[in-house]
Amino acid sequence: MKLTLKVLFLISASMMVVQTSFAQLNRGTPTEVDGVGVDENLGSTIPWDLSFVTSEGDSVTIKELMSDGKPVLLNPLYYECPSLCGLVIESVFKVVNQLRWTPGDDYTIISYSIDPTETPEQAAAEKKEVMANFDRVGAEDGWHFLTGSEEAIKELSNAVGFNYKYDERTGEYLHLASIMLISPDAVITRYLYGINILEFDLRNALYEAADGRIGSTIERAILYCFTFDADSQSYVPVAINIMKLGGLATMLILGIFLTILWRRDRGSSTSQNIEFKNE
Repeated sequence: MKLTLKVLFLISASMMVVQTSFAQLNRGTPTEVDGVGVDENLGSTIPWDLSFVTSEGDSVTIKELMSDGKPVLLNPLYYECPSLCGLVIESVFKVVNQLRWTPGDDYTIISYSIDPTETPEQAAAEKKEVMANFDRVGAEDGWHFLTGSEEAIKELSNAVGFNYKYDERTGEYLHLASIMLISPDAVITRYLYGINILEFDLRNALYEAADGRIGSTIERAILYCFTFDADSQSYVPVAINIMKLGGLATMLILGIFLTILWRRDRGSSTSQNIEFKNE
């Protein structure tokens, strides 16, 4: 009995030590990631006169890439990232591949490197790898992989609130997994996070960025019924919009039904008049 009590005491003491150590380890943010994160600048505009270099080696401005009036999915990364960026680009590819809308036709994707030492050749290699697995005609014209100067990279990243940090110890850039949605007039409309972005969330975000000018009539009606919830970081149903659409649908159905009855009644009256005249 004494031995059992002693064992229980030791186990309890060990758990307390572990919990205390865990609390000490998680008391603050590691200094390595100080300043890393995202400041959401919703409603702000990005400086679209900034010049970058395409994967083909051509100089281009953000404005030129947005000249077709389509919403933009902005994807900060760097091509030689050994860990997170690979997951980010894979996540973006996965959700874009699920989306029925196609880059170039319905929206534009801009992936830009946050590492000023990276080259157009590295961007081209990344684009080639992505496009080899992306079976969409014309998508290569709507998904741009860019490199740029340190000044241009910092200005664009600061505009969208994407805060990253170079770690001298590991030689890597520390950053969060995030993408931004930009309207055709360069306004930041939405942020999505993580490496498992839902297709429905991206579709809503693009619809929102395009101010409803994207997708079929049915898709627009469905997406109208959802709004972004900051707490859950996803789109949730809006009861009032669902009621509005329900009321509109009811009125349309009732109108069609009354029209059919009116035409039937009118046809019946016409037949009776003809019969009366014949008599």
